[in-house]
Amino acid sequence: MTEYGFLNAILYTALGIAAFVAAFAILIKLAPFPLWKAVVEDRNVAAAILAGAVALGLCWIIAATMH
Repeated sequence: MTEYGFLNAILYTALGIAAFVAAFAILIKLAPFPLWKAVVEDRNVAAAILAGAVALGLCWIIAATMH
């Protein structure tokens, strides 16, 4: 994008974080149950593992795309 490596790193980092936040927000909206309530209030370990696995998967996909 630019000739400055540090600026490129900042831009790609911001773009990756924005893509992750948008994708995770879509996941929360599409979940058939209230994800935050299940994890925090009900202390549902399975829902927390699901959310964590999806978050890691999204991060790997975004990182591979940007690399």
